[in-house]
Amino acid sequence: MVRLHIGDRIGRRYVLILTLLLVGGATFLIGFLPSYATMGVAAPVLLVLLRLVQGFGAGAEYSGAVIYAVEHAPPNRRGWFGSWSPMGVSLGTLMAAGVFALVSLLPEDDFLSWGWRIPFWLSIVLVAVGMYLRLHLAETPVFNQARQRRDVLRMPIRHALATQPRSFVVVIGARFAENGLGYLFPTWSISYLSGQLDYSKTTALVAVTIATCAQFVMVPVWSLLSDRIGRRPVYAGAAAFCVLFAFPYFLLLNTKSTPLVILAMAAAVGIGVAGMFGPQAAYFTELFGPRVRYSGFAFARELGSILAGGPAPFLASLLLVWAGGAPWAVAGYMAVLAAISVAAVLWGPETYKNDILAEPDQGSSRAQPEVARGRA
Repeated sequence: MVRLHIGDRIGRRYVLILTLLLVGGATFLIGFLPSYATMGVAAPVLLVLLRLVQGFGAGAEYSGAVIYAVEHAPPNRRGWFGSWSPMGVSLGTLMAAGVFALVSLLPEDDFLSWGWRIPFWLSIVLVAVGMYLRLHLAETPVFNQARQRRDVLRMPIRHALATQPRSFVVVIGARFAENGLGYLFPTWSISYLSGQLDYSKTTALVAVTIATCAQFVMVPVWSLLSDRIGRRPVYAGAAAFCVLFAFPYFLLLNTKSTPLVILAMAAAVGIGVAGMFGPQAAYFTELFGPRVRYSGFAFARELGSILAGGPAPFLASLLLVWAGGAPWAVAGYMAVLAAISVAAVLWGPETYKNDILAEPDQGSSRAQPEVARGRA
């Protein structure tokens, strides 16, 4: 939570530098971890610790990148500017899959002994490039304005919870479909296809790769559309598509026809998940006022991840066992996740024409902000 405060207290730029060091440094160091045979139980303990450092950084990394882009965007292009971060997630996934596919061509003994380390070592190149770029970034005009007014809060999360509880609920609810189905449609489906239907795991991975390509292409499309007609209709429409597509999705997978499996995954991810993931960047940024934007966005978004994405694979597997291997309970679970997001987004305000420099109307709230003194 402290790192979220930093984004609202000392600036968006500094957190982008800090999170890159955390995520990139931990990723690079994983490549040097000794094996269990060398260090015993200390090896997996170190791995868990480094993964925790990655997680601490990644939670604020995405929010910071999105906010930085959106706060620099022209008012009518915030969806497009915000889409570059989710596009980066898709591109990063494809690059990682490609690198691991290449090193997996090594003889099995070489891959297990040292080959698996290569992708982690290569991450230092991305860290170096990213650090160079971020050290030359200017702070966002939104944060600079708050700092010039000496309007930086001491406890932005507490102030956000007191004054903008509706925004927290909308973000958390909106994450149920995007994050939960973002795991279930592409990732969990691989285990369903290979474990339940005896479908080729290699072909399933190819289908997921094509679906990720569809997400990369469609994220900017949906984001640009949200700049024209609003965040709510695009986001809620994509979530409603997931409600309707949950059962047909499994009907297509159960055919075990490769073209139909690819079609199912590409539609689910390219229309459903991308239709939420794209506009989400600008939407969540616009929901919070400038003084609490980083803290509110990141805290609510990560809490939504814990509630939605965290238990999704486990619950889906449990439902599959409970239903005797039939996928219909899982389809129902997917539909419920999507319906929660539809309700949350429709309950929330439309934001695409908001002035993101202005503080939101706080209604009758009596919460008084604690301003951090001594900041110019």
